[in-house]
Amino acid sequence: MSLTIETRPVSTEQPPAAVAPRARRGVTALRSLGLLLALLALVLVGLVSVWVGTQDIPFTSTWTLLRHPDGSETSVIIHDYRIPRTLLGLAVGTALGLSGALMQAMTRNPLADPGLLGVNLGASTGVVVCIAFLGVGSVLGQVWFALLGAVVATLVVYLLGSAGRAVATPDRLVVAGAAVTAVLYAFNSAVLLLRPRAFDQFRFWTAGSLAGRTFDVLQVVLPFVAVGALLALALAPALNALAMGDQLGRALGVHVVRTRVLGAVAVMLLCGAATAAAGPIGFVGLAVPHVARFVAGPDQRWVMAYSMLLAPVLLIGADVLGRVLGAPGEVQVGIVTAFLGAPLFIALCRRRKLVML
Repeated sequence: MSLTIETRPVSTEQPPAAVAPRARRGVTALRSLGLLLALLALVLVGLVSVWVGTQDIPFTSTWTLLRHPDGSETSVIIHDYRIPRTLLGLAVGTALGLSGALMQAMTRNPLADPGLLGVNLGASTGVVVCIAFLGVGSVLGQVWFALLGAVVATLVVYLLGSAGRAVATPDRLVVAGAAVTAVLYAFNSAVLLLRPRAFDQFRFWTAGSLAGRTFDVLQVVLPFVAVGALLALALAPALNALAMGDQLGRALGVHVVRTRVLGAVAVMLLCGAATAAAGPIGFVGLAVPHVARFVAGPDQRWVMAYSMLLAPVLLIGADVLGRVLGAPGEVQVGIVTAFLGAPLFIALCRRRKLVML
């Protein structure tokens, strides 16, 4: 009697449970590498911003004076004008990118813009009032009034969106923001038409520019940007849960009302500070979050991280391009971002169908 023993080949394939963590680690590594490349691009465009300007300064001289200022005219240009301008572009770009990503995540609308809550028009109204009625001509003075106008407009929008017994849902906030924006736009138009001198000053501010801003302006808006950025980054996990719906978000332990209130505060701080410092700059907060989602996927933690790096790359790069194209003068950065951001956004729409977030 013969005894046969059946042997089976040993499988070298790993079970799915073991493959999934490795795949996630690979995706995380790729996203981290992308963040590192975005950071390197930001450093590079920042150095180019310090180097390139209406006055031609050799790169070697720029690098030497950057480390060892000597008080010369060239050194003053670099340290008193170009460095504050570049740092302000970094702060404004970060604020616009984060506020755009936060606004789109809160409303679950891929076409949402940071100005939907009336922040931009509120800041504009503050500038119109201080120019037309108070005679404030300095950039630093206008920044404070723009911040105040942004805060008041956001509070009015939230009060209108939460009026009655209904909760301040994203749809109600957007509708309230549209109503407040229309009223403020009519008010600004009426005042500027009746006061031509105020219009002459306001039209330069409303084009959006980083020129003429010093460290004083940066010191005013930087605390608002920092607090708003911390709030936005802290809300990213809750926004991931709310992306699946309010009910499922509550089941996962998310406080929906508190998340939306803090999100509105963060948008007010970020967008208000950016608009107050540089004027209304379009397409940065709208287009950059789409680029971030295209690269990193729908996770809001990665979207916000990418947005706060890619947005200043776009803004500072547009500012440098405006100096080059408009030499010996310059083209305002708000105009350049419109020309760069609109084709970029159209290309993203054609390449990848935009869906509700």
